[in-house]
Amino acid sequence: MAVGSYDRQAREYANGRPQYPPQLFSFIAKHVPHRRLAWDVGTGSGQAALALSETFKRVIATDVSEQQISYAPRRPNITYAVTPPAMSLEELESTIGAEGSVDLVTVAQALHWLDLDTFYGHVKHVLRKPGGVFAAWCYREPVVNPSVDFVFEEVFRASIAFWDPPRRMVDEGYATVCFPFRGVVQEGSEGESTTAPVKFWAKKEMGLEAYLNYMRSWHAYQKAKATGVDLLDENNIGLFKDAWGESNNDAKTVSFPVFLRIGVV
Repeated sequence: MAVGSYDRQAREYANGRPQYPPQLFSFIAKHVPHRRLAWDVGTGSGQAALALSETFKRVIATDVSEQQISYAPRRPNITYAVTPPAMSLEELESTIGAEGSVDLVTVAQALHWLDLDTFYGHVKHVLRKPGGVFAAWCYREPVVNPSVDFVFEEVFRASIAFWDPPRRMVDEGYATVCFPFRGVVQEGSEGESTTAPVKFWAKKEMGLEAYLNYMRSWHAYQKAKATGVDLLDENNIGLFKDAWGESNNDAKTVSFPVFLRIGVV
């Protein structure tokens, strides 16, 4: 799947996806010795770029989807750029920077869509040596409460046939993804460097409609709908309403497990 296939649901994506927890960015930042320039790849609607702009002097945020970027928040130190799915080395340097000029490269919920061999070559080219950091993370299915989660699991199970194969990397919390970087010392690693996934939680207060819009932002939802299958048909929405209880406008805490891989060159 091309990263730009999220064009069709760009508004739902921007409104329905969780904000990443501050602890995630604090954890990343403590491993980055220089904070002049960060490159956020597959920025989508800019959730990660916005957080990075609080710590880094400059952030360059790229995506193949102009529509996705149109929903991203603007800040004086964030530069957004629409890039082709495959960039030449010349395009890379003209858009991002010269060899060894970037302190941190991040990919939020998009690594599984990239051509990793080519992409990792680009990452290693632009990262500062030594000490440049690469961080990629994904999040999995949300947790609300047993009643809502039961209905969700049924809908998610029905959606599996419509996910593209790379989505399996997310199901595995990026634990099996190729990661050719040196490890960092993590809490609990007993002083040893590792690139093993680190777990965080992203929490978002949602009413039922916002929760349903999160599911409508799935690529699999759009793909199913294009074939005549409505994963959120009247019956399933009714089940969610019953499970939500009280007023459907009442906000509930929706928790997304986040898995981070981080390493250095």
